[in-house]
Amino acid sequence: MSNASSQVSSTHAAVTSRGLPGRSVLAGLLIGVGVAGFIDETVFHQLLHWHHSYDKSTPTAGLVSDGFFHAGSWIALVVGWFLIADMHRRRATVPRRVLAGGLLGWGAFQVYDGLFQHKVLDLHEIRYGVNLAPYDLIWNISGAIGILAGIALLFGSARPISLRPGVDVPETAGQHGQTASR
Repeated sequence: MSNASSQVSSTHAAVTSRGLPGRSVLAGLLIGVGVAGFIDETVFHQLLHWHHSYDKSTPTAGLVSDGFFHAGSWIALVVGWFLIADMHRRRATVPRRVLAGGLLGWGAFQVYDGLFQHKVLDLHEIRYGVNLAPYDLIWNISGAIGILAGIALLFGSARPISLRPGVDVPETAGQHGQTASR
């Protein structure tokens, strides 16, 4: 075996023994933002017709802004899933961190949309012609809950979780690629 291929093998072994926690969080964040955007666009823009991404102009401008928003949401989802596929190929996915990132991404989208876009920039309201207080509270509190749950999962118990029932996940990874199972 050549020196270069042995370096690649040892690097691959090091990656798979501890996973890629940072990339796992990033993938989860992108997927969380993409899912939140997709739900917002589909439910509130298309099905309920409550608002557009930008409501301060013509209906055509609102539809165009929705198109850009929808495209951005899908790009985030696709990039997140490509990261997951790459980590899966390397056997380096850290499921707990993906889930934590997903909750953080979803919650951050909700809070950003509810506070910054709705209140600071005044791009649109959640719904027109109603008392906004209950809508704003539910929107922002649900986002805050997502953020807090993501933080708790990210920094809470170090015990790994599996997203597949019945699959045993190693408790700890040693420095030399050795794992101890439950």
